[in-house]
Amino acid sequence: MTFASLGLIDPLLHTLERLDYKTPTPVQAQAIPAVLAGRDLMAAAQTGTGKTAGFALPLLHRLVSEGPPVNANSVRVLVLVPTRELAEQVHASFREYGEGLPLRTYAVYGGVSINPQMMALRKGVDVLVATPGRLLDLHRQNAVKFTQVQALVLDEADRMLDLGFANELNAVFASLPKRRQTLLFSATFSDEIRAMAAKLLDKPLSIEVSPRNTTVKSVKQWVVPVDKKRKSELFCHLLKKRRWGQVLVFVKTRKGVEQLVETLLAMKISADSIHGDKPQASRQRALDSFKAGEVKILVATDVAARGLDIDDLPQVVNFDLPIIAEDYIHRIGRTGRAGATGEAISLVCADEVNLLSAIETLTKQTLVRHEEPGFEPDHRVPMTNGAGQVLKKPKKPKVPKSSGKGVPSNWVGFDDQPAGRGRRGQARNAAAPAGRKPAAKPRGR
Repeated sequence: MTFASLGLIDPLLHTLERLDYKTPTPVQAQAIPAVLAGRDLMAAAQTGTGKTAGFALPLLHRLVSEGPPVNANSVRVLVLVPTRELAEQVHASFREYGEGLPLRTYAVYGGVSINPQMMALRKGVDVLVATPGRLLDLHRQNAVKFTQVQALVLDEADRMLDLGFANELNAVFASLPKRRQTLLFSATFSDEIRAMAAKLLDKPLSIEVSPRNTTVKSVKQWVVPVDKKRKSELFCHLLKKRRWGQVLVFVKTRKGVEQLVETLLAMKISADSIHGDKPQASRQRALDSFKAGEVKILVATDVAARGLDIDDLPQVVNFDLPIIAEDYIHRIGRTGRAGATGEAISLVCADEVNLLSAIETLTKQTLVRHEEPGFEPDHRVPMTNGAGQVLKKPKKPKVPKSSGKGVPSNWVGFDDQPAGRGRRGQARNAAAPAGRKPAAKPRGR
């Protein structure tokens, strides 16, 4: 199968040839014809399998081939994403695929000034990639109108719900035209997302190019048990021992991110961070430096799990396991992209065993454990069975120490003395001279 056989217009085919896109991925092969036909779509695909092109290419085709030009402050295709990083990534894909087409694309998100965004929207844009909060701010100020929206894309909608965007999403949905094409693309679909899809989509085509909630096979996954207080030491040890090049490290909290970066910098290791407290400009600089190879270690919270597209990233390290099991799939999906191989290493302490069990249940696999010599944890990480159960070690029965003749050592004289009545009898027997009976105890009156 070729992209030409899918019915895309020549300008898009020329761009794909220049980008060396030879054959469609499975999700692209199924999604592109459906989107071109105007079908609503619900597609589940592992991250890194080309799902962005699966909706961007056919939507660009339709924008060029159908409909009137975009009006002032209006938008024709609206793409909603959970994070600023993903907004930039998706917008970059639209811009790259649509190079040479007479279309305007733009991305809006919070954390930066709203005024330049309002100015850019005055002439209208054909494709607008947006985070929900900033989109609503612009809509309420009449900087963007939804009357011309002909297609809505929800990319990583489960993450938007995880981040608390449910109310914002409902407000956007209520403002959109009833007649439109709606596309849901994600690596994972929770039950809440499926319920949302039932309300938003009209007789959708469902595509699952891989089993639900599975990880990319090209990513080697393993776990290193360790005590919590030694995680930083272990990470630095593995970094040196295994001679890792670039590493993307996920840490649970913003404070933890900065502490690890500080430790690495003190060791003269180039490192930078991405988290919600950093201004967007700083986050972008850190990402650009990492992509350019100027920074060796990029430490991030889950804000970066979806939206980082880095070529040939060899390692992802889960310094802390994610609270939400689905985020594990997105984290490790930053490596092993587009058929390349990668490694995902998780440093797991005892109090994370339930998080580990949830990940193994979701992915239907038990992660291999490798203890690092010298870092064996004092607080052992209980074993799991991959089915949501934490296995507790059975307690060994207490066996009294033997005296050497098969009886407990506290049974003094049992083997070589005649039985007396209790301890007193044993004591009298032991004290009596050989060949004489022990004296009878006088009875009291």
